[in-house]
Amino acid sequence: MEKELDFKAIGNRIRIQREFLGYTRDYLAEQLSVSTNFCRDIEIGAKGMSLQTLAKISSILKLSIDYIMFGETPDKDVEPLILMLNSCKPEKRKYAEDILKSFLLAVE
Repeated sequence: MEKELDFKAIGNRIRIQREFLGYTRDYLAEQLSVSTNFCRDIEIGAKGMSLQTLAKISSILKLSIDYIMFGETPDKDVEPLILMLNSCKPEKRKYAEDILKSFLLAVE
């Protein structure tokens, strides 16, 4: 069965992760060697991207290409992390996210 590409959903996943990591759109554009407007167009689903740009986004944002394209996480190892975050009280979840974000940025 062929999977449909939903460019708006793809862009939304990219934007959410970019914001989670604290990256500005300008920073991402610079890392990708594209214009800020092109990044915006990707994030709102107005434009697609080359495979090279997709691979760079995957690397910069630490997301699998499957997740970016289809919202799927083939690695079931992340499930325990999601369950732990979901079990946090809402007022504590932000702290857990901040700790995880700091860890990811430290291991670059």
